[in-house]
Formats: sequence, C-alpha cells, structure tokens
Amino acid sequence: MNANPITATVDFGGQGIQHGHLRLPYSHDGSAWGSIMIPICVVNNGEGPTALLTGGNHGDEYEGPVALFDLARNLKPEEVSGRVIIVPAMNYPAFLAATRTSPIDKGNMNRAFPGRPGGTVTEKIADYFQRTLLPLSDLMADIHSGGKTLDFVPFAAAHVLPDKDLEARCAAAMTAFSAPYSMMMREVDAVGMYDTAAENLGKVFVTTELGGGGSASARTVQIAKRGLRNLLKHTGILKGALETGPSVRLDMPSSDCFTFSEDEGLLEPRVDLGQGVMAGDVLALVWPKGRTGVAPREYRAAMNGILAGRHFPGLIAPGDCLAMIAVETS
Repeated sequence: MNANPITATVDFGGQGIQHGHLRLPYSHDGSAWGSIMIPICVVNNGEGPTALLTGGNHGDEYEGPVALFDLARNLKPEEVSGRVIIVPAMNYPAFLAATRTSPIDKGNMNRAFPGRPGGTVTEKIADYFQRTLLPLSDLMADIHSGGKTLDFVPFAAAHVLPDKDLEARCAAAMTAFSAPYSMMMREVDAVGMYDTAAENLGKVFVTTELGGGGSASARTVQIAKRGLRNLLKHTGILKGALETGPSVRLDMPSSDCFTFSEDEGLLEPRVDLGQGVMAGDVLALVWPKGRTGVAPREYRAAMNGILAGRHFPGLIAPGDCLAMIAVETS
C-alpha cells in the first residue's frame, strides 16, 4: 500500500506537550513546493488511554475549533494520565475558507473515509486519520454543529450500531459529555463518514450537533468546552468529577424523523427548535418566491416528538433537509 504523504512535526510517543502541524505537500499556482499545515497538539504523560479530539470536519462549524484551540492552550501535561491528540480543524482548507467542503477539491471530509494516500487533498487527510491517528486512539470526539445550512438543539450523539456492546460504550461516553440533549442517532447517509470509520475499528466515538447558522454562541462553545473535559474525565485521562447538568435523552426511531423539501421557495418556520410536535402538525410553509397570490406548500410532521433540527437559511431548495424530529425517551 502506498505511503501517505503527510508528515507530522510532533512525536506521538513523546512526553509532555507539543504544538505542531500535519504537513501535507500541495503544489499549486501560489507555491510550487507548498504545503498545507494542519495544526495539531499532543499532550502525553505516562500510561493511559488516548483520546483523539477533532473539530472543523466541516469548515463552517465553529464550536469545535474554538473549544479545541482553547484546550490545546490550557491543558497541562501534569493533569493528564495517557495521551490527548487535538486537531482543531480536520479539513483545514475548508476551515480557512469558512466553507463546509474544501475549496481545493470540493471534498466533504465526513464523506471521504477511508480516504486514499494518492487521492485528492481531502482523501489524503482522511487516509492519514484512518491509517495513523485512529489506530493510536481509544476514544474519538468529533465536534459538529449545523454550519451555514442547518440549526440544531445542542446535543451530543452516539450511533445505533449492530455491535450493542460498542453502542453501549459510545452511549456511556455520550452521557458523560452532558450536553443539554443526548441523541441516539441514525444518519441520513453513513457511508464515508469519519464516525463510521472509527466505529468499524471498534473505537468509542462521540459526535455533537451544537447549534448552527455558520457561527457559534457563548452557550454552545461552553457546552463544547465542558463536554470535552468531561470525556477526558470519563476515560480516566483527567481526574475529577464530571461537570454535569440536565440532559434530555432523545432517539431517532425511523426515517420518519426527517422531512425533505420538494419545493424551491421562501421558508416560513411554524415550529421552533425544542418545541413539541404531533404527527400532522405543520412544521413549515414553503412560499413560491416568484409570484404573489399563490398558496404555499405545507410540510407536516410524520411523527410525534420535538423539533431537534431544521433548515437554517430563509430560502430552501428541493432535496434540502427541512426538519428533523426526535423522540424523548426516559
């Protein structure tokens, strides 16, 4: 198998704290022998598990990068028993461009796994995580929010998995994160996801959706910061009691959770995030945007639950996810 061209300027086995880069050679018009320099921090102290903490899988989601740059600045080696690997912005070109996908190759990092060492820039980064960083790690946390096109109630999530023992361990980590909501999640499409790559290796994986709209808030950043330290305490890498608060447990029992638009137009929400709905309730109207006097299309809930996610921009197109409903569980 071909070697990945990425080289690390940190020593993953070295003790103490190291700040460096994953250097990916990238020849382009502006730099014939250029490189993409992805920031990375490694904190290592003695024996213990390894946590791999990431943000910026999509470049327009900011709670992860903010919380992880902060953690890399403030985490002290003497606090740690084991190792913490921090990559605040996995898809670094997308992060720099404030876009969901890479401006270089339009690659969606969270659909690029397992990647290819001789592939596109995005595929090379995915391959490095797949073959180098994932095997080093026991626990992964990948911090997401809705980016520019979605908005969510702030939740940590574990996936419904065929391996129920692994599912239980992931769910325990999700609970330890202690977000305001905790979701047992079913993805629209799990093929090529970082989550799937980690879970297929038997790794404990926690993800989040902490808001959206292409920005962050003081509240959602604090949820990310607290949740990441809780995960490190949960694994024994950090000492101390978890900082917990109320968390509503949610489930996504079927594909009826999702409502997709079949129309192009102006979106009028009829339900706010976190609000309860009953099957048949109007979730939103889509108004034609080219003529007055035309009735809007009604989109109704297919099930009872709460509105956990919604389309964010004011305009919507056919195929866009309009709403996601989840069910409260005990």
